[in-house]
Amino acid sequence: MQRLREALAAVGVQTLAIEFDYLRTMRREGRRRPPSKVERLVEELARWCDSVSHHALSPPWLGGKSMGGRVASMLAARDGARGLVLCGYPFHPPGKPERLRLAHWPLLECPTLVVQGTRDPFGTREEVAGYDLPEGVHLHWLEAGDHDWRPTRASGRDQAGLIAEASAEIAAFMAAHS
Repeated sequence: MQRLREALAAVGVQTLAIEFDYLRTMRREGRRRPPSKVERLVEELARWCDSVSHHALSPPWLGGKSMGGRVASMLAARDGARGLVLCGYPFHPPGKPERLRLAHWPLLECPTLVVQGTRDPFGTREEVAGYDLPEGVHLHWLEAGDHDWRPTRASGRDQAGLIAEASAEIAAFMAAHS
């Protein structure tokens, strides 16, 4: 995520990263912990948004990577957002494509960009093609990328190149919808 934020800054997109409480606790204790319930994470993100936005301004763009994107999309569905950028969205748990995480998507009313690796076990191109996504959702596929946008060696691509591609796509999408 740090490399993506740096790449976004290089193309003129300012970001603000937050760290959920459970991650901070994990870092402090030096051991892995399960994440908080997603509803609690939505409330935590809402508090962050309240602290950095102003009622007289339009709502901010929301986004995140993996579970952070899921949380951002749930908050956008509940409270609205100017736009949404989801990187490596967890459409379903790996190996469990029947357990979709899309129940809140019909409530999304903002422009939404999903940047996904074609080999992402949380939702491949073939799987996502069969989903009934809202009209305002745009998908950008990073060829040969996995969930962390690492490509196969055989592809001849590298993670830095996929991050650069993603940041250019994000900047263009945001500019087109601002």
